[in-house]
Amino acid sequence: MTGAADDTTLPWVRVLLVGLLAGFTSGLFGVGGGIVIVPALGLLVGMDHKLATGTSLSAIVPISVAGIVGYATGGELDWAAAAPIAAGALLGAVAGTHLLVRLSAPLLQVLFAGAMVLTALRMVVEDGDGAGRGPLTAAAVAGLVLLGLASGILAGLLGVGGGIIIVPVLTLVFGLPHVLAKGTSLAVILPTAVMGTLRNRRRALTALRAAAVVGAGGVVSAYAASKLSLDLDPGLSKSLFGALLVLAAVRLAREGWRGLRGPAGR
Repeated sequence: MTGAADDTTLPWVRVLLVGLLAGFTSGLFGVGGGIVIVPALGLLVGMDHKLATGTSLSAIVPISVAGIVGYATGGELDWAAAAPIAAGALLGAVAGTHLLVRLSAPLLQVLFAGAMVLTALRMVVEDGDGAGRGPLTAAAVAGLVLLGLASGILAGLLGVGGGIIIVPVLTLVFGLPHVLAKGTSLAVILPTAVMGTLRNRRRALTALRAAAVVGAGGVVSAYAASKLSLDLDPGLSKSLFGALLVLAAVRLAREGWRGLRGPAGR
């Protein structure tokens, strides 16, 4: 499957299942859900990787809205921190797509996978939860913008980013309690996904029918999982998120290693 117009004969039950799984992951962990959607659309539906990536961004829009509602109604969303991160992420996403043609994406995938494993270990080993962020000084706002910029660049370069970068940094560096970091992350992911969808539509790199079905399934499970996340023990929440980081790192490292080895190693 190579074009956005080729989504009329998909196995729709499987597409819906992808949405349910992605929504649950998004709501529980404060990530966009692309870590599930992209490989699942390839493995279960047979969708081409580029089209799956673009379709994932479109599906993330309604999924993240559902998660945002769940966290916001529970009082677990820091809008003041989300705004500067979102500003940086939008700029970073544009920069990342330009850098993609100039840098070695496979090498970056392997290096970033290693960093994700170290972050996961730190989250699991570190005792307690975030103590709460301090006032938004000029330095703090600059740090949040840089966080968004980094997540946007990595998203554009590697097809990852969003929650798997923002959540641990907000907790480990800025002191946000983990559940608050997850809700804030989703508020940042939404505008980034909207921008990505608009850009991908111009390049015919999104299957809108499939995105709508994935998004519909994801809305239900994302809202339910976000409510479940509000009552999770902070230690368990961090451990589960650490496991998610390791799984994402393994997938990223495998893709990067295959790219470094070239066609002969595949």
